[in-house]
Amino acid sequence: MSALRKARRALSAALIVLGLLGLLVPTALGQTSGGEVYVATIDGTIDLGMTPYVKRTLSTAAEERAEAVLLDINTPGGRLDAALSIKDALLDAEVPVIAYVNREAFSAGALIAISANKIYMDEGGVIGAATPVDQEGEAASEKVISAVRSDFRAVAEVRGRDPSIAEAMVDESIAIDGLVEEGKLLTMTTSEALQWGYADGQAGTIEEALEAEGIVNAELVEVEYSLAERFVRFLTNPVVASLLISLGFLGLLAELTSPGFGVPGIAGILLLALFFWGGFLTELSGWEGVALVAIGLALIAVEIILIPGFGVAGILGLIAFMAGLYISLIGQGATSGDFIRAGLVLTASMIMIVVGAAAILTVLPNRRGIGGLALQTSLPRGSGLLTRLGGAPAAGTEGGPQVYVSLLGKRGVAVTVLHPAGVAQIDTQRVDVVSEGGYIEAGTPIEVIADEEYRRVVRAVEPGDGQSPPESPQDGP
Repeated sequence: MSALRKARRALSAALIVLGLLGLLVPTALGQTSGGEVYVATIDGTIDLGMTPYVKRTLSTAAEERAEAVLLDINTPGGRLDAALSIKDALLDAEVPVIAYVNREAFSAGALIAISANKIYMDEGGVIGAATPVDQEGEAASEKVISAVRSDFRAVAEVRGRDPSIAEAMVDESIAIDGLVEEGKLLTMTTSEALQWGYADGQAGTIEEALEAEGIVNAELVEVEYSLAERFVRFLTNPVVASLLISLGFLGLLAELTSPGFGVPGIAGILLLALFFWGGFLTELSGWEGVALVAIGLALIAVEIILIPGFGVAGILGLIAFMAGLYISLIGQGATSGDFIRAGLVLTASMIMIVVGAAAILTVLPNRRGIGGLALQTSLPRGSGLLTRLGGAPAAGTEGGPQVYVSLLGKRGVAVTVLHPAGVAQIDTQRVDVVSEGGYIEAGTPIEVIADEEYRRVVRAVEPGDGQSPPESPQDGP
């Protein structure tokens, strides 16, 4: 009986041991199952819109306590400033990050790949060729190359990889025996990356890469770009950015040259806000850029509203405005190509601003269909434009044939403030006019220097300059 009892005890102990082994073996093998793995796709050209996308993926994965985040990488490279922002996010990630190179990770893509905790590569994959280039495809300056080389080296050290190999991806002057000779930029195949410790394994699929990491039967959560992130990628497009800048400025200019506050001003503020919103989300814009733009607009407003003509305040305002926009187009690690790209955006914006400003300050104030853009006064027919042949000015359409009589050279008095558009009295007639160069006070003597039928351009006349103008009218506009 005692022998039977001992056998039962031995069997119970064996079952307990087997049960414990069943729980411990998967852990010993480093395998987990039943969790979630978030998959972010890094394909095509790397642009600024990828930064918020990757950051959102990492933060969501951390909040949901995911097993890992996998980056499915297949890119020829792209913007270095975007890659640097993504690199920082990967180094600070609260969940393990696995890079799966499918099939290439060149340039900025190589930096993203080596920033991950582990790297797996598809058969025939390549990684490297990360020297920064300018708009013409030529190598950037030594200063830029040195900075990027340091970034690659620092990331490799953090991830326990050979830093000299990372530097050789950026700088062709670095030679590594048996891998790359001096004068050639390093690009490694899958087999070379495995041999030199820049790949932790070869995998034909995402699932194989996860299994190699001991993650089995995990639910793959494919993260798509949100509508806001797609919108940000649209806003940071150079063409769209230049349109936002120019149209935003012109909207505010139209508002400053007209009384009250209406649609042009609101539209201008919204367009510039969209420009800066896209820059903030992609970590390009900072508050210093916003401050410079605000100071610039304030100086321009002072020049237009308080100071006649266009002088020091206007010039300083324009410089501050453009400087704020310029620094808001350049992020950390900017290359010469980024500086040139920002310069092209501002150049295109300036051209559109000059053309639009000319229209606002000359043509638009006299177009009656644009009623809110400038001060307008409606005048009846016969207000100095039409005269009966051989007779006195007509009050209406009756009285025989009429012909246009030019007011060129005529003198008169500004009835309203010309800012730049308004009303003047010329030869007893009240006429729509626009000033030659800015603000003219009501009651100032004026002279017509251009008459194009649809608009009359006037200038202020200095006291004692030629004939005396008619007396200022006593009634208002």
